[in-house]
Amino acid sequence: MKKLGILFVCLFVCFGTFAGDGEDESKTFLFLFKQKELKALKLSLKDLESQFATFKTKSYSGNSELALIIETPAAHFDECFIGQFLIRTDKNINIKLEEIAFRMIDLTESKQLKSRLLVAYEESVQNKKKSDKNAQQ
Repeated sequence: MKKLGILFVCLFVCFGTFAGDGEDESKTFLFLFKQKELKALKLSLKDLESQFATFKTKSYSGNSELALIIETPAAHFDECFIGQFLIRTDKNINIKLEEIAFRMIDLTESKQLKSRLLVAYEESVQNKKKSDKNAQQ
C-alpha cells in the first residue's frame, strides 16, 4: 500500500511538470498592407481585424503602411500557415491573407534570433578580450 502511494505521488508530480511545459507559447505575427491595395479590394483594416476575432489582434494605421498584429495561442503556427487563411471581401470573394499582405513577419522568431545573435556577439567580445590579455602577457 505504501509503494502504491509513493508511485501515485511520483506520477502526479511527473505529469504535473510535463503539463506545465508549453504553456504561454504564443506567437506574434506582423502583417503589413498597402492602403491602395486594400481600397481596391474594398477592405479596411478593421474588416481584416474582425475576421481574426478568435485571436488577439491589434491594428495600426498612420502615415506609413497599415499593420495588423496577430497573436496565436499555439506555437505550431507559422506565418505561412496564417497566410493561408481566407479573407472575405465585400463581394463575397475569398482571398488568401498572403495575397493581400505585402510583408509577413514572425515577431517571436525574430526576437529569438536577436537574442541568439546578441549572445554570440557577447561571447565573441569576451573571447577577443581574453585573447588580447593573453597576447599582452
